[in-house]
Amino acid sequence: MAAEPRRTESGLPIEPVYGPETLAGFDAASRLGTPGQYPFTRGVYPTMYTGKPWTMRQYAGFGTAAESNARYKQLIANGTMGLSVAFDLPTQMGYDSDAAISHGEVGKVGVAVDSVEDMNVLFGGIPLGEVSTSMTINAPGSLLLLLYQLVGEAQGVPSNRLTGTIQNDVLKEYIARGTYIFPPKPSLRLIADVFQYCRAEIPKWNTISISGYHMAEAGANPAQEIAFTLANGIEYVRTAVAAGMDVDDFAPRLSFFFVSRTTLLEEVAKFRAARRIWARVMKEEFGAKNPKSQMLRFHTQTAGVQLTAQQPEVNLVRVSVQALAAVLGGTQSLHTNSFDEAIALPTEKSARLALRTQQVLAFETDITATVDPFAGSYVVEAMTDELEAAALELMAKVEDMGGAVAAIEQGYQKSEIERTAYRIQQEQDSGTRTVVGVNRFQLAAEEPYEPLRVDPAIEAQQAERLARLRADRDSSAVDRSLTLLRKAAEGTDNVLYPMREALAARATVGEVCDALRGVWGTYTPVDRF
Repeated sequence: MAAEPRRTESGLPIEPVYGPETLAGFDAASRLGTPGQYPFTRGVYPTMYTGKPWTMRQYAGFGTAAESNARYKQLIANGTMGLSVAFDLPTQMGYDSDAAISHGEVGKVGVAVDSVEDMNVLFGGIPLGEVSTSMTINAPGSLLLLLYQLVGEAQGVPSNRLTGTIQNDVLKEYIARGTYIFPPKPSLRLIADVFQYCRAEIPKWNTISISGYHMAEAGANPAQEIAFTLANGIEYVRTAVAAGMDVDDFAPRLSFFFVSRTTLLEEVAKFRAARRIWARVMKEEFGAKNPKSQMLRFHTQTAGVQLTAQQPEVNLVRVSVQALAAVLGGTQSLHTNSFDEAIALPTEKSARLALRTQQVLAFETDITATVDPFAGSYVVEAMTDELEAAALELMAKVEDMGGAVAAIEQGYQKSEIERTAYRIQQEQDSGTRTVVGVNRFQLAAEEPYEPLRVDPAIEAQQAERLARLRADRDSSAVDRSLTLLRKAAEGTDNVLYPMREALAARATVGEVCDALRGVWGTYTPVDRF
């Protein structure tokens, strides 16, 4: 009796041998094209890494703005080509550090930013006209973008020279992560306002990073990851078009964010399938004529969920494989996790080793010598087709429910991801899924490890900074600007302009978010599955 074939993370069979018959009828011209041309299966640029490598980012941020600033300068000195900012939970949720709800969380999972003063410290001595900065911030993404713009102005950098990305992807927060503030409708309106604002004021900025990474970290398999991410992307495009924008005016600034797992072949196929689907959607559904509107440009982060606290040095191997998959899949930028992230925030040494992993791939291997080396591979082309079909089936289910927001409100994506996560955990617990160092190849005793620790005094320090800020600023100017912000939120004007004035007057992140909460309310999820 023949053994059952192995299956991919998405549940698709993997045959032991692939040959020419696997691709019978495969039309390379239409399915692959050439690099840099529709449907972009082989990559979004003709030369990809043969001219220069991908942008090497390291996600960093902890404690105070001053501490994170020092870490950024270390990363730049070690060869990082772009910064990637992690914010603490209160900042992500739109609360000030001295709010009661923030207690115990200030500076823990990222840097605390309460005002333009913190932002000035965070980027002090870092030339914003020369670096590209990615900020992992969603519900209050517009605020952090405006704070960044204000810091650039203080440095004398024109806004049209600022480059970077705000994540600004609130739909995946309802699905997988939970750092939402407002209900979906005003959240989408705010995102459309960001698109319009950046086109006029910060034209080189990537206005959104539509993220599958966090869904994957919550348990989504590769097919679910790209299906639900692209469905969210479609919702954002529809929102902007409905707001009166032409698709080719904003779509070139859309970007995406995916995970890269240790299952290298399927990950390479996943990235290629995602590019092909998005190109077709933008061209055929939205009528995008600019090739840049059809390109799926994406950042990748290695899979934090696959890192283990047991034998953490083994994570160096995992991250290397994951990074290789991302590069072979054609990523535009990459963050490699530090080996100790399953234990605590990365130390300076582990962050440097993570960056060195990318540098070895870029400068010591031959994978940058040619574009899309897997093109024509029997197994990868077959997997690409199968993943594309599986993702399209899931996307059709979302459409049948009325689109991404309607499906979110029915709990569909969240339920599907949770089912997958439960199955994976069962497989690990039973031993049918091997995790080295966890359920096989364990050590009798783990070696001691000293993690980076965040000083709990940071919360009190931030509270003191906020007290001084409120005492020194022009309170009447803050009140006037917040009133204008509320008025814009009640109507149809772009809220970013009065928001910028409020932040420039030194209103805090929490005060600005509270003003919008007062108009738009907050979101309470309903579990229906």
